[in-house]
Amino acid sequence: MLHQDQFRDLRSLAAPDSNKTVLAGIRKLAPEITARAAEVEAARCVPPDLVDRLKSIGIFRMFVPRSHGGLELALPAGLEVIRALARLDGSIGWTAMTASGGSIFSTFAPRETYERIYRNGSDVPICGSAQPSGTATPTAGGFRVSGRWSYASGCKHAEWMAGFCIITADNGKPAAGPNGQPLVRGVALPAQDWEIEDTWHAAGLKGTGSHHIVLRDVLVPEANFFEIEGGMPCVPGSLYPAIRQLLPMFHSSLAVGIAEGAVDELMALAHMGRQQFRAATPMRDSETFQYELGRLSADVRAAQAFFETQTANLWHHALAGTLNDEGLLIEATQAATWIATTCVRVTDACFALAGSSAVYDTSPLQRRLRDMHVAAQHATAQQRQYAAGGKLLLARSA
Repeated sequence: MLHQDQFRDLRSLAAPDSNKTVLAGIRKLAPEITARAAEVEAARCVPPDLVDRLKSIGIFRMFVPRSHGGLELALPAGLEVIRALARLDGSIGWTAMTASGGSIFSTFAPRETYERIYRNGSDVPICGSAQPSGTATPTAGGFRVSGRWSYASGCKHAEWMAGFCIITADNGKPAAGPNGQPLVRGVALPAQDWEIEDTWHAAGLKGTGSHHIVLRDVLVPEANFFEIEGGMPCVPGSLYPAIRQLLPMFHSSLAVGIAEGAVDELMALAHMGRQQFRAATPMRDSETFQYELGRLSADVRAAQAFFETQTANLWHHALAGTLNDEGLLIEATQAATWIATTCVRVTDACFALAGSSAVYDTSPLQRRLRDMHVAAQHATAQQRQYAAGGKLLLARSA
């Protein structure tokens, strides 16, 4: 594992285009994001004008290669941007996370399709679903594709969408892949070719617009299919070949940002001089409150340090071309699970310390609570992922 000074060195390595300009844009946009949080939740998606503002500061081109007009940020630098947005608002942070991840997944498309995606510029919002919820049947001219995919975050403003399909044989049964499991491939199409079902009525991350997307017996050319397992990116770069190993840190950046935001909101409440009913002193003067705040701050910094160290370690392997180790994926997922669990505990405690004022929709802390719990439900960060870490530990110690 790498130390903090090595992390700082790696943060700018292989990224001539720094994230400083993007972070400066976020600081300018911060008051508007905070002021419009309720509007984003009510709309259940990011409003179009705010999407345009995110475009203008480079959110959708962070990980697009420089050959296609993108910033091609190093992993630590890009994740710092996601974390900064999540600290302001969970839904905005999630939107940045999924869109930037989508630009990495798009590199696995055939080159001709990749050129189509970015032919009009690098600021292309991409969304999709990782679940193999569709079927693709071979036919003349390509495949007949049908399916209904959930959790397509950002589909309302996406320009391209993708979903994964089980490839079927002539008899209608799943075709076998190299490992004997059903053959799964992704399909990418312009957004206008998809139907959006308005289904995103969720407890948290309400503004992500994570609706279902649908294809109904659509003829899709072979050139619009791609493979992650066994596939190779169509463009060069250290970031692109091992997105599976890097993906857990995307979720960790979001979790740390939301938790940091919850602590920010709690301190802001204390600085307002709030004194809870029957309390002897205002919150900020209470030794009990001070103790809890200090403990929570330590928890957040521990999660942040683990996130930064794990990210730096993965980026070190990415630069060296040694990320094709299944153990690294397990370790990254193990880290993401611990970070999400810690951040849930922090946001829960912030909500509790705020008292009854936090139960109202007008309180940012109730939104932090809901957003963090929904984010932690993602498969990447669920508690069951610890089992793979335990299995790996036993195998290495045998």
